Amino acid sequence: MYYIKYLVFIISFFLLQSSNLLAEKIVYLNIEKIMKTSKAGKSIINKINQTNEENLKKFKKIEEDLKNDEQDLISKKNILSEEEFKKKFDLLKKKINDYKILRQNSIQDITTKRRNASSEFFKKINPILGKYAADNNISFILQKKNIIMGKTELDITDDVLKIIDKEVSKIKFE
Repeated sequence: MYYIKYLVFIISFFLLQSSNLLAEKIVYLNIEKIMKTSKAGKSIINKINQTNEENLKKFKKIEEDLKNDEQDLISKKNILSEEEFKKKFDLLKKKINDYKILRQNSIQDITTKRRNASSEFFKKINPILGKYAADNNISFILQKKNIIMGKTELDITDDVLKIIDKEVSKIKFE
């Protein structure tokens, strides 16, 4: 008799918990779409692309100069003394290593700037999401990439995107 009462209590407890969970409002959000289509997200992406293009042009010029220096050194190999050739070769090698370090530092700098700008973006949209959730009585906002299947009515991306565009227009990218 005791076990039956205990079993009924446990089953009713789980039924109450599951009904409370079903009463919660759960929606999802496509954060990648917001990053790519919002004004602030677009400004971050444009600045990253612009910086990348500038760096590519700069590095292409340096690479061409290094190749020209190498060709010049190879053409003068028979004319120069062995000692002079070795000095110029070592100098060229140092220039190539400096170029590699400069390029690696540039890549790390852009990565850090991208990460900081994205972090700043998410810091600014988190309060917006919190206010939206409170105003619309939402308990959970999930990322769309973590959803296998869901009703399209539960996607709040476009609504949140409009609010973000009104409140956040630009993010610093330094």
